[in-house]
Amino acid sequence: MAEKACDYGWSGTGQYPFGDSAGRKAHVVGDSQGGEERRPRRAASNRASNNQRGNRSFDPRSRDRRPPRSSGPGRARPAQPESAEDSQDSAPRLSADIEARQLAPEVRRELVTLDKATADYVARHLVAAGNLLDEDPETALAHARAARGRAARIAAVREAVGIAAYHCGDWAQALAELRAARRMGSKSPLLPMIADCERGVGRPERAVELARSPEAEALTGEDADELRIVVAGARADLGQFEQALTLLSTPPLDPTSRGQTAARLFYVYADLLLAVERTDEALQWFIHAAEADVEGVTDAEERITELS
Repeated sequence: MAEKACDYGWSGTGQYPFGDSAGRKAHVVGDSQGGEERRPRRAASNRASNNQRGNRSFDPRSRDRRPPRSSGPGRARPAQPESAEDSQDSAPRLSADIEARQLAPEVRRELVTLDKATADYVARHLVAAGNLLDEDPETALAHARAARGRAARIAAVREAVGIAAYHCGDWAQALAELRAARRMGSKSPLLPMIADCERGVGRPERAVELARSPEAEALTGEDADELRIVVAGARADLGQFEQALTLLSTPPLDPTSRGQTAARLFYVYADLLLAVERTDEALQWFIHAAEADVEGVTDAEERITELS
């Protein structure tokens, strides 16, 4: 299935083991071009910065992660077996320039229950996973699994595996790992990503249900907006386009807003308007999305050209 420029799904915020929104995705309804799906483009600067971290503290959960995603019930892939994947023999090699101290202090603090050699091993694999998350998510997942092989009872490690699996489009494994991280006490706002994974395994109604939970009501700011985007996508999956539009426009969207989250909200709203054949309004909101998209995460300008 072709990609669509701005999925209706999670783009994520908050502190994650790789930095912030190591899992922000979003899937969208099929558009008027044969039901194909578009998704947001990630800014090239993110990838470059990952390769130039040097000795800077690295947080695999940071906000600059925007993984790819696709939509619909066919997204799911079966979770991979853990025993072989997590073994030391199958762990990918670590380059000499990857150091445990590059992991963000708050994540390293979760490793204090491990002996020093194990903590360093786990930390280095988490750093490697985060560095590769955008450009090689499969290898990033292998590094995260290597860390899990030594520290499966640490929330940040399970979260890292979940985020990497999410970047790979392995929704079933991502869902299992993110749920495990949450049970272990993860402080990250994982609900938008978990809800999006429910969409990925073909359960959009479950994503809608999660949005009614007390945990969802406690979300604020960008985290709340990300959940709105996910649930709008779930409503679209269920054919409930008007409900999805109502959700995104409550509270009303501010077309003067700028930034990645605003751009994605406007884009998704425009795409939903297009799905219900409100083409003129859709064009206007694609224009708003392009104006808000200072980082180039969507293809709003291309959509404007298509509709003009």
